[in-house]
Amino acid sequence: MTESYQGLLDEEKVFKDPVHRYIHVRDKLIWALIGTKEFQRLRRVRQLGTSYMTFHGAEHTRFTHSLGVYEITRRMIDVFEGRPHWHEEDRQLALVSALLHDIGHGPFSHSFEKVFHSDHEAWTRAIILGDTEVNQVLTSIGPDFAKEVAEVIEKTSSNKLVTSMISSQIDADRMDYLQRDAYYIGVSYGHFDMERILRVMRPTEDQVVIKQSGMHAVEDYIMSRYQMYWQVYFHPVTRSAEVILSKIFQRAKYLYKQGYAFNQAPQHLFSFFDNHPTLDDYLRLDESIVLYYFQIWQDEQDDILKDLCVRFINRRLFKYVEVNPNIQMADWARLRELFTGAGLDPDYYLVVDSSSDLPYDFYRPGEEEERVPIHLVLPNGKIRELSRQSDLVESISGKKRTDHKLYYPDDWLDALDDEHREAKQEIRKLLFQEG
Repeated sequence: MTESYQGLLDEEKVFKDPVHRYIHVRDKLIWALIGTKEFQRLRRVRQLGTSYMTFHGAEHTRFTHSLGVYEITRRMIDVFEGRPHWHEEDRQLALVSALLHDIGHGPFSHSFEKVFHSDHEAWTRAIILGDTEVNQVLTSIGPDFAKEVAEVIEKTSSNKLVTSMISSQIDADRMDYLQRDAYYIGVSYGHFDMERILRVMRPTEDQVVIKQSGMHAVEDYIMSRYQMYWQVYFHPVTRSAEVILSKIFQRAKYLYKQGYAFNQAPQHLFSFFDNHPTLDDYLRLDESIVLYYFQIWQDEQDDILKDLCVRFINRRLFKYVEVNPNIQMADWARLRELFTGAGLDPDYYLVVDSSSDLPYDFYRPGEEEERVPIHLVLPNGKIRELSRQSDLVESISGKKRTDHKLYYPDDWLDALDDEHREAKQEIRKLLFQEG
């Protein structure tokens, strides 16, 4: 018989948290989910991937972030209780969805996903609905509860209010990671008045809205997010580490497909190299496993894999130049030819990486990704979209910013001998063209 996790704990559990001071757990269901092996795995997955290479304090995990999103959602519910459009029966759904929203993330998630065509959202669904401890706990609440949670996280739920609480342009997820990342990194960009925002949040049938009196706190939040993306999340040194990480995975997969005999077979990665990992394979993988292989691959016979791993483990990263696709990219074929002629494989050592962000957007009918805008509720009860009330937000709405960087091993370029002097000069000339 499945144990029931309905009801409250005999005594409230409390986590000490550097961002929210305390995280309060009083539901048996939440406490049981935190104790599952799938949730505990998140302790071994960093929240910010390779950012610790740039900001040495960025060692916090998906586990701590997930608890934070749960806590913000719990506080939202405290504000919503007793108000129109809030239904007490949605409480568990909101809290569980907040806690589990990131449970499908893997090691160095975004770099890993690119190479292996993996999707953390698909893994999240598989963990919630599959043969897991998480699913056993959720099923104790009701036969359809796990499916309801998965749909909220996937943004396919008919419960749009609960969905917007953890996934919208102002949600518990963003409010936690901006503050938490800023705290651990040691920057001031991500700070905003969350307590004020929570106090002025109101539930409607379809989404969370903000009282107009809280508009300036929301403006501050949006600018915090904008600064964090360009100063932290897209930091060029972090991206250099991501480039090398991706190339290690790419090289190891290539060697495996060629029948290469690794000194120590990467058993944990074989199913990913073959493009058919099981859920068990995925759950066994975390950053400690990946870093173990990177460590031992420093002694591999393959020069490329060995060099890339030495670079990653010892932070000997690629340098970069800003590129204009219309200028340097016109000489891309020549650059590749020069790299090859000088003994360096351009598939691994000449990499263009692009980043783009849209700090805020209003609803655009027919868009592939529907962005639910932030709405203000005016004193007369009318609802207005944020950018129509805020000149600051209107000035950045719908404006996508993109930049392109070309990464290459400058140390290798410096070390080229006299035989390659002309090639070295031409490479530098092509790299440093101005646009």
